[in-house]
Amino acid sequence: MSQKRKPKFGQNFLVDDHARHAIVDALGDVSERTVIEIGPGHGAITSLLAAKAKRLVALELDRALAAELTFKFHEHPQVEIVVGDVLESDFAALVQSEIAAGTTVDVIGNLPYYITSDILLKLFAAGRDGLLGRAVLMMQREVADRVSAEPGGKEYGLLAATAQMNASVDNLFTLPPGAFNPPPDVYSTVLRLHFAPRFEELQVDVAGFDGFLKQVFAQKRKTLHNNLRAAGFAAERLAAAWPAEIPALARAEGLGLEAMAEMYRRLVVE
Repeated sequence: MSQKRKPKFGQNFLVDDHARHAIVDALGDVSERTVIEIGPGHGAITSLLAAKAKRLVALELDRALAAELTFKFHEHPQVEIVVGDVLESDFAALVQSEIAAGTTVDVIGNLPYYITSDILLKLFAAGRDGLLGRAVLMMQREVADRVSAEPGGKEYGLLAATAQMNASVDNLFTLPPGAFNPPPDVYSTVLRLHFAPRFEELQVDVAGFDGFLKQVFAQKRKTLHNNLRAAGFAAERLAAAWPAEIPALARAEGLGLEAMAEMYRRLVVE
């Protein structure tokens, strides 16, 4: 099937041979691992993983592409093509044998630009459930910069804090539009995530702390104090709970997760 057909679902297919090998190599040794591939498209990544992974589950929303892949890999029993929306897919159901064996699985994929954050949140939840080990994900460069940003940088915000509460993040490399067909209007960056939730380490609960992060990052131009006041915390309560090491005029984007967790414990838990 020609790769020049008009794409559906905002598809931009990877056609750079060096890039597809680099992406698969970034996942590491998968010879004894199961890999879930998100959005395999025409199989640029799938064809490499079919020869490397112990088992590969490819999730494809486009039925025509799924049929093409099913035909292409019909002689590869370790490859399963699943028609479905990643946001509606039950990862646990897809990897029941791995769960029974007590092993995690890996994820790889070129994430659709318009639902990248939603997919990341789903992956973080699966990581907290102990399903996922690592992921290599390609996404719009601007989003990747926000995911991998460090505290104090202009890109650091809710997405970075949420990501880094759930995984260690490595910014690997960036691809130009010409690496895809049709070329997108943006550059794409590949990130590698090692799922390692920090909630227990930092002594915070998942739902409560996630909600707290949304409150403190609600208005980036406001100080941490003003965002918390806007969230309904009384000035007296803030004064009593405020850690000495956090400046009075600090903004959320200037604080690491350890400091933010201490503030949460003092303000909400204690």
